[in-house]
Amino acid sequence: MQQQKSTYFYAVGLSYKKADAEVRGHFSLSDTAKQNLLNQAKHNGIESILVTSTCNRTELYGFAEHPYQLIQLICDNTKGTVEEFQEVAYVHKNKDAINHMFRVGSGLDSQILGDFEIISQLKFSARASKKEGLLNSYMERLVNSVIQASKRIKNETELSSGATSVSFASVQYIMNNVEAISDKNILLFGTGKIGRNTCENLVKHTKNSHITLINRTKTKAEEVAGKFNLIVKDYQNLEAEINASDIVIVATGAENPTVYKSLISTQNPLLVLDLSIPKNVNEDIRELSNVTLVHLDDLAKITDDTLEKRKAYIPNAEAIITEITNEFNAWLDTLKFVPTIQAIKHKLTDFKNSELNTQRKKLSDFNEDQAELITSNIIQKITNQFAHHLREDGNTSDESIELIKKIFQLENTSNV
Repeated sequence: MQQQKSTYFYAVGLSYKKADAEVRGHFSLSDTAKQNLLNQAKHNGIESILVTSTCNRTELYGFAEHPYQLIQLICDNTKGTVEEFQEVAYVHKNKDAINHMFRVGSGLDSQILGDFEIISQLKFSARASKKEGLLNSYMERLVNSVIQASKRIKNETELSSGATSVSFASVQYIMNNVEAISDKNILLFGTGKIGRNTCENLVKHTKNSHITLINRTKTKAEEVAGKFNLIVKDYQNLEAEINASDIVIVATGAENPTVYKSLISTQNPLLVLDLSIPKNVNEDIRELSNVTLVHLDDLAKITDDTLEKRKAYIPNAEAIITEITNEFNAWLDTLKFVPTIQAIKHKLTDFKNSELNTQRKKLSDFNEDQAELITSNIIQKITNQFAHHLREDGNTSDESIELIKKIFQLENTSNV
């Protein structure tokens, strides 16, 4: 029989910490690319994998013999190269990979501390993997534990008090740098998740009624505009609207720039905020002296009192993570001896069946049902006793498993 190769749980990826917006853009995964990556993983025999790609990070969590198998999947489905990836990447294994997912999912690893947008990404990614049969019980349990930690941190600490996301930081930047904000013409180009959140924060904090929305799919812009009673213009009007604006916020999800120098003819001061990864505003607009271009990486550096206050809640958040991580690891340890317990049960069942056959032949008034009930109950009690010992005896459970295998002459049961 072919010996199955060992696989380990890995987290591989890159984030804003070492990769700038341009490099993150090279490794950004569109929805189609994510689906292609899952298909390729399945074809390559990977049993369980989770893929996330946001404006701040691209990550894979999965089981592999070697992390290169996962790195290759990222590079095959993006514009990035393995060489470029290795310069900025991180690779975490087993317990370190588990800890990493907890920190990411709880907002402790976010570009803006306490930003919880990533948890909905993890949920969405888990659903996509499960649909393809690429989410084993280990990963499903882990994701659920991370969601549980995230909820508790949100409810029990003030790590995410106030708005925390890039969309809020962008509105805060505008309010700190633009005078008479309520009189300015604002154009929001792109009404995906970040665009919608930015729109909501704009309406809430700036008291501005001169906000125009443009989206390639007009109906999506109309849905958002309807909520806040804003103007929607056709995509064809983009150039005219840019030149009639004081502030342009670009939150499109295009692969290439959607705003560039040749679109801008206004001489008036123009503030352009690019909230997209890859960058959707061409750097060439910096050549225009009346234009100020700010990218989301610049926004994330803005720390205000709120963010400073949040840092005080990091220990509380870490304590919650430790508690839930310990619960997950305890569950993981029990998986080690499940095959052994099952093997004991099978062995005892074989003894039972053999003995019942003997007694059946010997006794004319043999009570089949009673014998079955009594022996099954005894087997259950014995296996429970072994399971209890292994669960409680965390320090020597590996030696105990080996001893049990020897005593019962069990085949080599593979550990999970």
